[in-house]
Amino acid sequence: MTDRHHLLVRGGTFAAVGDSGDITGVRGGNSPDGLFVRDARHLSRWQLTVDGAVPEALTPVADGDTARCVLVPRGGRNEPPAYTIFREQAVGDGSFVESVRLTSNRPVPTTLRLAITADADFTDQFELRSDHRTYTKPGATRSREVLDSGVEFTYRRGEWRSCTTVTAEPAPDAVEETGTGARRLTWTLDLAPHGTAELTLRVMARPHGDKRALRVPQSPSSLNAELLALEGEFVEGVAFPTGWPELAAACARGLADLASLQVPATGPDGETLRVPAAGAPWFLTLLGRDALLTSLFALPYRPQLAAATLPALAAAQATETGTDPVTQPGKIVHEVRHGELAHFGQVPYGRYYGSVDATPLFLVLLGAYVEQTGDLALAHRLQPHARAAIGWMLDHGGLTSRGYLVYRADQGGLANQNWKDSPGSICSSDGTRASGAVMAAGAQGYAYDALRRTAWLARTVWSDETYAALLEQAAADLRDRFQQDFWMRDRSFPALALDGQGRQLDALASDAGHLLWSGLLDKEYGELVGRRLLEPDFFSGWGVRTLAAGQPAYHPLSYHRGSVWPHDNALITLGLARYGLHDEARSVAHGLVDAATAAGHRLPEVIAGYGRDTHREPVPYPHACVREARSAAAPLALLTAVGGA
Repeated sequence: MTDRHHLLVRGGTFAAVGDSGDITGVRGGNSPDGLFVRDARHLSRWQLTVDGAVPEALTPVADGDTARCVLVPRGGRNEPPAYTIFREQAVGDGSFVESVRLTSNRPVPTTLRLAITADADFTDQFELRSDHRTYTKPGATRSREVLDSGVEFTYRRGEWRSCTTVTAEPAPDAVEETGTGARRLTWTLDLAPHGTAELTLRVMARPHGDKRALRVPQSPSSLNAELLALEGEFVEGVAFPTGWPELAAACARGLADLASLQVPATGPDGETLRVPAAGAPWFLTLLGRDALLTSLFALPYRPQLAAATLPALAAAQATETGTDPVTQPGKIVHEVRHGELAHFGQVPYGRYYGSVDATPLFLVLLGAYVEQTGDLALAHRLQPHARAAIGWMLDHGGLTSRGYLVYRADQGGLANQNWKDSPGSICSSDGTRASGAVMAAGAQGYAYDALRRTAWLARTVWSDETYAALLEQAAADLRDRFQQDFWMRDRSFPALALDGQGRQLDALASDAGHLLWSGLLDKEYGELVGRRLLEPDFFSGWGVRTLAAGQPAYHPLSYHRGSVWPHDNALITLGLARYGLHDEARSVAHGLVDAATAAGHRLPEVIAGYGRDTHREPVPYPHACVREARSAAAPLALLTAVGGA
């Protein structure tokens, strides 16, 4: 994360604090600070002062599950600090807890006035994004109520109600108005010579519609102990490679991050599940594609992720045609949001189905999960959902009418609906954007794999030979069509996509590696593609670029047109191994592991596409999610692909 904000994540809650542990609420930059729960900011100010002055960070907050910093009053060399403050902060499920220890450095009794200025603006995350959109909120009101031990902030708009409760131990001496809507909690602390005073502050967020009985943790240390236990449980039992300690460390770090990225979801029978959120700060929610790929990468090691993701997505599967152009029966949801703007329909993402590939990936994961675990009960339970997903692919998805999975730009939603979903990401080599109906190459590979895996389920689990044969024939036909229509003979490489006229978009893109993972290409074509992806214009030394360098469309700091994505490279590595290109698979794996090692063994969502030959450290992408589920699971995919090599 940039702008010197530090993320604390637990389930569907995250806090972003500055170097001194403060939250300013100032808009601007890549990511705002605050305490966020279910897409809303439940703390927008959290600033500590002593005697009216803001202390400075002697030891700033460092990355970790708990934020710790040391503060002192501002002064010069000849003015030793009169006091030292030790702050420790952690987040729980819907909560934020801080301990403050203030120690006098004077040999005489001292009185200090400590204050925490707090506010909750309940701003929806979509209002805080860099596009600076504004949304009307008719009838919205905010109120503040002083409590015996703190203050409660409440927000109302029609039936929508959210609140944030701040309590302290010991209780503040006063809760003051500030003239801005914030409230200042104050304590007058009488300290003995070199004496110490301690405070504990607890924040509980109650988002609209969240009826769970949540408790406020006692302290940051107790929260940290809970999280460490959860992370340890997630890591325990995985056989890490002893001969490659850097990969082992990346796998362990990734599993620990996955433990903290679990968010609640509901299954088909109303059961509560915990599924991988896409990532923090912007996507701490269920995204179909992200949860599916994360679960696929982790399947050999943590199959419980797939066991939760599959029924959660089945429960959210579309059952009828919606008023928008992307909601169609059988389609798997792309994104689920719980915020105010989604609730009132001001953004389309409450349940948004703008994804061409979540549906085939759902079928791929279901087949892979049953094959891996032998869980026939889930295969039977989700049979209606799987058949509906196949129905969508053949009907609304376009396989029958167009021969391929097709999407069209969704006005108000996503222009591109494959994994490269930023505007302009699906283009020709000169940067010309796709027009009309788009048939993205990677999605056809997923469809092929989905048809084959569902055919296997139909034959071996559902005892439906006729259905199995139908799906196998559809897969074979898709493979033949694809290699005829997408293969660029002059470049010995597949096109990134076909446009509405069936013309090839000739950008050389990493999506070709996904075709290796899905097995769509003949062996000869697959080997050509695999070796091409390791040439210098594609392979940066840290990973395969989303777009090969040297093309006019390439930009090393573009989101999808030249950057390096760990999950993209994990799929490529699995594909290279599938086609027997083990040396190439090891090269990609070593590049990614080296990038993780340079970042404390944690892979971000995306890094810049600059080459390792000119930049000895990976260059960060400025807007990347630091905690991202697919990237956290990517080292596990590397372990599957290359072992401890």
